[in-house]
Amino acid sequence: MPAEHEIRADYDRDTIVVYQAYAPIIADAALKAGRFVSPFSFQRMTWIKPSFLWLMHRSNWGQKNGQERTLAVRISRKGWERALSLAVPTSFVPGLFASPDEWTGRFAAAWVHLQWDPERSLRGAGLPCSSIQVGISRHVIRELAEEWIVGIEDYTARAQKIYKLLHSGQADRAKRQLPPERVYPVSDDIARRLLIG
Repeated sequence: MPAEHEIRADYDRDTIVVYQAYAPIIADAALKAGRFVSPFSFQRMTWIKPSFLWLMHRSNWGQKNGQERTLAVRISRKGWERALSLAVPTSFVPGLFASPDEWTGRFAAAWVHLQWDPERSLRGAGLPCSSIQVGISRHVIRELAEEWIVGIEDYTARAQKIYKLLHSGQADRAKRQLPPERVYPVSDDIARRLLIG
């Protein structure tokens, strides 16, 4: 059984995959450019998630309006860990902050937000472990778009295939189509910041 708080991801020595869902007009422009470009907004926070199934739950397998396209965004581990090093949780955590007031001030000034949400099963049920979401604010978003991204792949067809297999009674075949995910190692400092361990 996975730990309550751990990062599970598709990664290699230098990169990690995070998932996002967008409207076709944004996805198509990003795929053509190999990075995020207009009409992607550089003025609002964007949330990146290393859990494919959490994104499928959030986008209802690409059926929600404005979330029809599933993108696998491969970014540098250096960029990912910079984001984690700047992250402040979206709620007060005793022990991590001296007081709610300290957290309020830190959160208001934070360039990166993070939250843990229940991980999801193939069928969307909540699991007793959590999945990390990292919110990249406008202060860091151009770093993400212009420096961290190594490549972007369109996973829309893959998501649709898994969904169709799942809903035609072929859950085992659907599961075999899922992207690989394994525990992502973090430093002690980042582990403390992320409430890991």
